[in-house]
Amino acid sequence: MQAENETSLATRPSLLARLKDWSQQTAWREFDHDYGPLLRNVARKAGLADAEADEVLQETLIAVAKKLREFKHAGNRGSFRAWLYQQARWRIADQFRARARAHGTLRRSPIHCEQEDLSDRVSSETSEPTSQI
Repeated sequence: MQAENETSLATRPSLLARLKDWSQQTAWREFDHDYGPLLRNVARKAGLADAEADEVLQETLIAVAKKLREFKHAGNRGSFRAWLYQQARWRIADQFRARARAHGTLRRSPIHCEQEDLSDRVSSETSEPTSQI
């Protein structure tokens, strides 16, 4: 990504429209170029390892591809980005559950606490001025 940061990246409605057509490979490459580093960064700041963050990115892109046709823009600035980050937060939580299962520590109570902590951390990372869509 160029010198743009998270707060200066505007979601172009034309890009969203092109993404609804799965055959638009150029649009998907553009979307990955623009949002991939941001999503990966959110996952890393939530406490995931590089490989886990890459998995979050891949799973989030798959979810976006499947659900984008259902996405209805609320008309307010930042609604797409909020929706996108929610998709990522769910995949981040999935990674923490997978990590706990792999370590044999999957119990309801600790994971629930970890998810609340994760939600706080991810929310603080994704809360930003919504000056653009």
